[in-house]
Amino acid sequence: MLHIANKTRKRIPIVLFQEIKDFALGQGYELSLVFVGDKISKLINEKYRGKNEPTNILSFPYSENEGEILIDLNIVSKEAVVLGQKVSSYLMYIFIHGLMHLKGFDHGSRMEAAEEKIRIKFSEK
Repeated sequence: MLHIANKTRKRIPIVLFQEIKDFALGQGYELSLVFVGDKISKLINEKYRGKNEPTNILSFPYSENEGEILIDLNIVSKEAVVLGQKVSSYLMYIFIHGLMHLKGFDHGSRMEAAEEKIRIKFSEK
């Protein structure tokens, strides 16, 4: 199951969140996906990571089958422009990255390979 909440005034770009989540984590995984702005992103990043700045994504695994992802739409939008990507494409990239953290991956080549496999599957749609 996927629960999506938008705590911003921005429109959420169209991304196949449910399908990507089901493919990456399974249909039985309960995910809360919350879109936030810089203020909330900064507060939570400070509290849980000790970094006094907003960040594009935060992933919180609560159990083997439940977790939460927070995405700062302001940061994602700015980063997409800098990278010359559509916001929806970059948002999918960031979402997949967060899912891999929920799956237990740390940054590195194994995580990048798993992310790439999912990106290829869903960029064809």
